[in-house]
Amino acid sequence: MRRTPRVGNGSLTESAPGNGLVAASSPRSQAAEAYRTLRTNIQFSSLDRDIRTLLVTSPDANEGKTTILANLAIMFTESGRRVIVVDCDLRRPRLHALFELRESPGMTTMVLDENAEAPLQATMIPHLWVLASGPLPPNPSELLASERMVRIIARLADQADMVLFDSPPVGVVSDAAVLATRVDGVLLVVDAGRTRRDLARQAKEQLDRVGARLLGTVLNNVKPERRAYDYHEGGR
Repeated sequence: MRRTPRVGNGSLTESAPGNGLVAASSPRSQAAEAYRTLRTNIQFSSLDRDIRTLLVTSPDANEGKTTILANLAIMFTESGRRVIVVDCDLRRPRLHALFELRESPGMTTMVLDENAEAPLQATMIPHLWVLASGPLPPNPSELLASERMVRIIARLADQADMVLFDSPPVGVVSDAAVLATRVDGVLLVVDAGRTRRDLARQAKEQLDRVGARLLGTVLNNVKPERRAYDYHEGGR
């Protein structure tokens, strides 16, 4: 059994100035410190392989994965790392709204035209860029499973020190499972107050079946009286 980091805090997805980006608006808060802990856990999750491409997903919708991804990305920039966040949730894209940017052009623009430059948008955070979803296609799963997508991931990894991908919930559509096999690691976000245990277990089993490298489970919306982070036995 390997130890799976489980990080959570009751205020992780609270409303805050900057659309919930507490890592930027309240960098000394308990929530921001929880994100730093999560960043450190990821950095030390593998001593023999760098984690440079990371997928963030959840068992179901509305569990906080997009907000957690955005705040985690901000924490990765603290050491001067160049970070790109990519919205691969082609059914309910939200990253552009969190950072108050345009939805299009974006990632699908690159997939449909392989010669297109990556339409990265700068954010108010130094060293952090957003690749929005772009125009929403009628066939998201096929687009994400294409060989062009593999090459796009490689191109983005060449342009940054860390690339984080926001995907749809793994328990809802197949998109996340497709992408999970093409990145260095996966984080599974579960909500302490609403995620059903059976759905969380099924999501993990689905990631295991495709051979995804599950780094850990992020426990979101933990009650304030509980510790901001802890560890539990997990793994495959």
